[in-house]
Amino acid sequence: MDKEQPLLEHLTELRRRIFWVLGVLVVGVVIGLIFAKRVILFLKSVPPADKIAWHVFSPWDALRLYMNFGMVVALLITLPVALYHIWAFVSPGLEKAEQRASILYIPGAVVLFLAGLAFGYFVVFPMAFFFTTAISHSMGITELYGAAQYFSFMFNIILPLSALFELPIVVMFLTKLRILNPLRLAKMRRYAYMVLVILSTVITPPDAISAILVSVPMILLYEFSVFLSRIIYRKQLVQDAAWEAEYGDQEEPDEQSEQAVK
Repeated sequence: MDKEQPLLEHLTELRRRIFWVLGVLVVGVVIGLIFAKRVILFLKSVPPADKIAWHVFSPWDALRLYMNFGMVVALLITLPVALYHIWAFVSPGLEKAEQRASILYIPGAVVLFLAGLAFGYFVVFPMAFFFTTAISHSMGITELYGAAQYFSFMFNIILPLSALFELPIVVMFLTKLRILNPLRLAKMRRYAYMVLVILSTVITPPDAISAILVSVPMILLYEFSVFLSRIIYRKQLVQDAAWEAEYGDQEEPDEQSEQAVK
């Protein structure tokens, strides 16, 4: 019974935090729906949407457009709250120094998500839009854009990029949990590059320049993640050495560990 009680307490706490996140998500959707019209009209007034006419092809398109914006705004509002509750749930198992360090992941994750949104909207989305438009013109096709389809096309580009920009935070967190380390990331570099190039090719127009413009920042983001992992791993080695010196036989770090901290 004593062993079951902590598990029940953890499950109760997890359920409470999930309810908090879902509640914030609902509030975010409401806020998004309130401001959706203003945001849509603003985006309609800036390139590339300012030069095209929007249409709806079914009575549900306008409602779907509102709901899409409501969900995106709710995602932006819920992200820091969800990250905080994840941190609060796992923080009792961390030391005080680790708690202070890990809570800094929350603003970092939000900033990186917004950076991904900006990169997707201002760089990748215009390239993809103008590329598809150029194909239509070359075939003598007159574009007739649906408002809901236009924004679905935009969200399908910028939201995956925003998720990819969370890579440094994910790598730092997994390194902190000792699941990843810079040695393992270095061995995975070749495959990571290949995956990032493939993803860049999928979400961009099928030409070399667009793929390069997206894949290069993705690769730099991966290398930045390796750099951050190396910093955390170096501190872990120092802490392990201090613990060994105080509580056990001090062992010399192996050759791989020495290479990782260089």
